[in-house]
Amino acid sequence: MALGSKSIDMLHGPLWNKIIIFALPLAFTGVLQQLFNTADVMVLGRYVSNEAMAAVGSSVPFIGLIIGLAMGLSLGANVVIARFLGMGDTEKANRAVQTAFVIAVVLGLCLMSIGELGVNQLMELLAVPESVEGYARTYLRIYLLGLPFIAIYNFLSAAFRSRGDTQTPLFALAIASATNIVGNLVTVLIFDMGVAGVALSTTVSNGIAASILFIRQVKIEGPLHLTPIKSFKMFDYEACRIIFRIGLPAAIQGMVFSLSNLIVQSAINSLGPDAMAGSVAGFTIEINIYCFINAFGLSATTFISQNYGAKNLERCRRITWVAMGLNFLATSILIAGIMIFSHQLLGLFTSKAEILEIGYLRLLWVVLPEGLNSMIETLSGSMRGYGYSLPPALVTVVAICSVRVIWVYTAFAYHPTFDWLMAVYPVSWAVTGLGLLFLYFHHQKKLSLKSDRLSKAL
Repeated sequence: MALGSKSIDMLHGPLWNKIIIFALPLAFTGVLQQLFNTADVMVLGRYVSNEAMAAVGSSVPFIGLIIGLAMGLSLGANVVIARFLGMGDTEKANRAVQTAFVIAVVLGLCLMSIGELGVNQLMELLAVPESVEGYARTYLRIYLLGLPFIAIYNFLSAAFRSRGDTQTPLFALAIASATNIVGNLVTVLIFDMGVAGVALSTTVSNGIAASILFIRQVKIEGPLHLTPIKSFKMFDYEACRIIFRIGLPAAIQGMVFSLSNLIVQSAINSLGPDAMAGSVAGFTIEINIYCFINAFGLSATTFISQNYGAKNLERCRRITWVAMGLNFLATSILIAGIMIFSHQLLGLFTSKAEILEIGYLRLLWVVLPEGLNSMIETLSGSMRGYGYSLPPALVTVVAICSVRVIWVYTAFAYHPTFDWLMAVYPVSWAVTGLGLLFLYFHHQKKLSLKSDRLSKAL
């Protein structure tokens, strides 16, 4: 299938159906990315031990911290390429593609090196229990070897998304996810490699996903064509500057968000292995809702990027509210499904009653208020689409982190129970949502004034 047949005309016609067509493959891509972690947790919990499952859970916030940087910067590439396509400047769009690939390679290698050097310090920072620490260290050291593949996959996915193709990244990840599941079972059940086998399967699968997108992008024609041999020669410093200007605040937002989760994870760890295992079971279920929430937020980013490049501000504004409505509807349906089948879903990970109870508590406190998160992601994604990335990132970082850090060291310290710790999520989302609503309307007012001045000047 030619690239053009997978593209979406974001500049004309109805919005709701195109946003759905764009967002759903993107959401399922996120679900498949989470399936890597889900498969790891399920296989370890069922066939190795609860301590091994807890080890993966203790690693998740740190992995999210590093991947958050790669994904945030790739958002910058998505916005830049989409804007050039909206302007009709295919030459600049292609130079941005080459630049994004170079950034991905360098970033992936740097993150891998830094991560490997910091594993021991991380174990101390998270206060990982001795019964879990060996598993956690082994899992992380092998997983981190795949960071260059993760960076390349995310940046190449951003390039495909910029033109409306969310199907190709989904196809690549579907192949990789199937490989990961089979690899997990083979390495654990046949070769008895335990945590090391699960981590190795994940790393190989990430490499497969990146390779599929790389080969596809080398073969396609048009503005998204990748020429890896010439990429470093075609590196565009101006495109790089804009990618970092837009992507770095989003990356910092994601990283600090994960950093706050590291603090929460440390508090969970203090409650013991059962709390760690129950929390990771609940998290592994709930994160799939976030994949849909994030997909509609990214849809707003990409659609607004192209239309802002085409100077259609009225359509940009409609995109925000259509995306938010669709986001809330999809989130509500998923919340209902997960809560109805919560016990069956949690039972996939463990049969221990204490762990199941903790997992259910996490779902009650985190899944039910996810509608607040859908508003946060849509507003943040919309403002990034305009290239207005730093202020929403600052609001999110300050609100989320301050509330969670204060909560852990005050409310939780006074009443150290799992459910009281989980209450920090809806509280922090409510504060952040209010801040972003105020910022969004303030930004729209500034855009209207700027547009009026330009109209009068003409």
